[in-house]
Amino acid sequence: MGNLFTMLTVRADYGQNALVILDQTCLPNREVYLALKTAEEIWEAIYSLKVRGAPAIGVAAAYGVAVLMQGVEVTDFESFYREFVKVKKYLESSRPTAVNLFMALDRMEARLLRHREGGVKDWKRVLREEAEAVREEDAVACKRIGEWGLSLLRPGMGLLTHCNAGHLAVSEYGTALAPIYLGQERGYAFSVFADETRPLLQGARLTAYELQKAGVDVTLICDNMASTVMKQGRVQAVLVGCDRVAANGDTANKIGTSGVAVLAKYYDIPFYVLGPTSTIDMGCPTGEQIEIEERAREEVTEKWYARRMAPEGVKVYNPAFDVTSADLITAIITERGIAYPPFGETLRMWKEKTF
Repeated sequence: MGNLFTMLTVRADYGQNALVILDQTCLPNREVYLALKTAEEIWEAIYSLKVRGAPAIGVAAAYGVAVLMQGVEVTDFESFYREFVKVKKYLESSRPTAVNLFMALDRMEARLLRHREGGVKDWKRVLREEAEAVREEDAVACKRIGEWGLSLLRPGMGLLTHCNAGHLAVSEYGTALAPIYLGQERGYAFSVFADETRPLLQGARLTAYELQKAGVDVTLICDNMASTVMKQGRVQAVLVGCDRVAANGDTANKIGTSGVAVLAKYYDIPFYVLGPTSTIDMGCPTGEQIEIEERAREEVTEKWYARRMAPEGVKVYNPAFDVTSADLITAIITERGIAYPPFGETLRMWKEKTF
């Protein structure tokens, strides 16, 4: 485990005024770190999934705006704030579905506005401190999510996960994978089935990679094999992450998640959604209001092939996420506990911290 968690997904290097990321598009074959120094480089890294995973995107955005503002030299707050807003709005346009991106940037803005006094050095320091707080709180939240999730599991269980919601997607333990890592540390001997997660193969390239590196018993399967392993009785629980949770418990996650939920419901297998409370969007009543990002057709037709595997000119529909209805979800697990249906009141209390 120690070797795994030395792979820092995101950090800030203020000596270089750079956001340093592990380029996840190079995995599993190479571990490549990039030093990003411009808003355009950071935007492109988020959009192209060089850094990905809802919490990691939030941390990257917080560090990114802090790094970019270190180079701003003005004497009055209004000018500094104007530059901040310009950067913030630009980074927000990179990934529309992941609520952590917006939450982290809104948090950075709120902290800056509370510290108008002082000078440019103070404003820069405040942004550095807040970005670090975002990262530290994410790491603590992930460990707590893991503890709550593990309380629902038994040693020796077969688990299935979709996409990547592990160490690479957050600051440390992950969200959906956090109970698996804690179980690994405590001798639970889980057997994990990792969906490959078409079309970008996050399950094959990332989840299988990090679980294998941590010594977890992991088996990679194609997405369309999930029904078979469930029918064979090899899966006792499904663990997935989330990019946005609506006020009623509808959940947006990587495309294919809702199909896994339908299968789990049919085979009477618990379907757990794990993520920090920062992914809960109480301003979004249901999943119908969640904006779903659509991505380039080339990701489906040719990205992973030596030659294209679809006819030229064929129409392609490539939504990056789908929405799992709340009635398919057994429980939503955050750092604050476990919510069971109906989810609305518990989610509201968690966001308002009235518990």
